[in-house]
Amino acid sequence: MTSVRPDLKTKIWPEPYTGSPDTDHFDRLPDSVLLLVFNKIGDVKALGRCCVVSRRFHALVPQVENVVVRVDCVIPDDDVSSSSAASDKTRGTFSNLVSFLLVGIYKPLQALRQFLGPKRSNSSSSLAVGGGCGGAEEYEGMDQSGDVTHHSPTQVLKNFNEIRFLRIELPTGELGIEDGVLLKWRADFGSTLDNCVILGASSVINPPGTGKFSVLQESGAYNGDGLCGADDNGSIPESFYTNGGLKLRVVWTISSLIAASARHYLLQPIIAEHKTLDSLILTDADGQGVLCMNRDQLEELRVKPLSASSASKRTLVPALNMRLWYAPHLELPNGLVLKGATLVAIKPSEQSAVKKDIADGSWVSTSFEEPYGTAMKMLVKRRTYCLEMNSF
Repeated sequence: MTSVRPDLKTKIWPEPYTGSPDTDHFDRLPDSVLLLVFNKIGDVKALGRCCVVSRRFHALVPQVENVVVRVDCVIPDDDVSSSSAASDKTRGTFSNLVSFLLVGIYKPLQALRQFLGPKRSNSSSSLAVGGGCGGAEEYEGMDQSGDVTHHSPTQVLKNFNEIRFLRIELPTGELGIEDGVLLKWRADFGSTLDNCVILGASSVINPPGTGKFSVLQESGAYNGDGLCGADDNGSIPESFYTNGGLKLRVVWTISSLIAASARHYLLQPIIAEHKTLDSLILTDADGQGVLCMNRDQLEELRVKPLSASSASKRTLVPALNMRLWYAPHLELPNGLVLKGATLVAIKPSEQSAVKKDIADGSWVSTSFEEPYGTAMKMLVKRRTYCLEMNSF
């Protein structure tokens, strides 16, 4: 029996193309492939520019399921009529909060309410994006006169019909904090707050050789946390209650909850208009805070309208049960050191399983990426302190 062996010297040549030389091969790609590319692009400004390439692109872009909106700035409504004034504020987002935060327990809250809530005057603030899915000038953030124009995320997204995964990114976090201080939060919302996790540290020391800025306070200096070198038996030192450490954590907690509830309030029109949403994330470029909503939570908000705070434009925060873990000095396996490390896990008091869910810490330690996930796993093994907070 003979075997057939391939002739390795034989070359395979492509069949000659017999079509017209004027044929655009890109037009031969099916719509499904183009939509796959557009979904990988995601960025709403880039998609807006794709719209002006051809009529086919203009018809396909509104079918994109994965969209990312990066907010350029926050523009007071009384300045919208002046495009030049709005342009000057592009890089000044939230800067008015920096000087207010961490100087007491009341001023931070007043600053946040002033910024996030309705002004006593006729002015207010709105998010602005320089681009969208409309005319060509809108994609470039320019009007016909050449001046910079801005649009709210709701306006930018109005022509997208099938969004399933939406990510909105603010230019900075709302909470102005000093260099070297760590403050991160993550909140899940339905029609109201479902849970919130806050991780903070009064100073961060990076591993040797990283070349990064590290310690805010010198060794042995006052930092509102007691002596980091003291014997650590898992309990909070007495000095924590008397030298401002507890007050600082209260400021972090309330300020983070106000920021989260204000973000949630802003999402109402987007959620109402885009009923195909499966996931919505509102974060910021600093990585300070993340608000998340899944499909069930989005549907809950549509069925059960949120309760707004009477004092400002934000969602009312319900009565809360909280668990707090604290370590004066927490060294992570990668060499990162957190001084005054604090973890707060929050759930509404009305949830029947709140004690079990918070006590086991299973959902808490997965809220942030590494190395902070490891820090949270280490903190939840320490002594737990229970707190309660009224609705506000």
